[in-house]
Amino acid sequence: MHVLVATAVPVERDAVARAFAAAADEGRVLLGSADAAPGAGGRGRPVIDLVAVGVGPARAAATTASALTTAARDGAPYGLVVSTGIAGGFAPHAPVGSLVVADEITAADLGAETPDGFLPVTELGFGTVTHRPPEALVREAAAATGARTGAVLTVSTVTGTAVRAARLRARHPTALAEAMEGFGVAEAAAAHGTPVLELRAVSNPVGPRDRAAWRIGDALAALTEAFGKLTPVLESWHPHDR
Repeated sequence: MHVLVATAVPVERDAVARAFAAAADEGRVLLGSADAAPGAGGRGRPVIDLVAVGVGPARAAATTASALTTAARDGAPYGLVVSTGIAGGFAPHAPVGSLVVADEITAADLGAETPDGFLPVTELGFGTVTHRPPEALVREAAAATGARTGAVLTVSTVTGTAVRAARLRARHPTALAEAMEGFGVAEAAAAHGTPVLELRAVSNPVGPRDRAAWRIGDALAALTEAFGKLTPVLESWHPHDR
């Protein structure tokens, strides 16, 4: 299977690459270029392409869509897209250092503010706000990595106050983490009929921005370790297992 792994920035991409490089050395996967050049086929091994798609849902969607279109045009379409990187976690449900696999990928701020509160775009009569990864894949990924499962919210503005964190959690009671790209990646994947998975390593709590409390290095290390454990799942999973 041909897999596209999408991170926001190169440092996240490189953390994932370290895990796949070990698997490639063992002949278990074929690791593509960091620019997501379509793989040439792996004699039964999954072909993994890595790309830093940019920050925010719009840029992530555009870059992911371009990679998907190029791969399909060249006769090597992707069978799975994985959105990944570091994220904020909703304490105490997803503490710093933990891993989260999304059972739903939701755009948390796509909609309208009203006198009665926030309305998602779906309640305005159009669009979509949630994509759901394949249940079997979510279970297998969580079991392999030890991740918690729950909603991962996509936001265009990172939460910086306890008040907003509480409001998001009240609107999305299963939310474990907040990031900025998952929904954009999922939108592009859905347009191509390709399943999506989101896995995040928690680097900081959602809420007041206390940079001294951030553990970005630890989260990146957790990301590398997680993908080392996830590789066998990708080796055995097929799109028809949805």
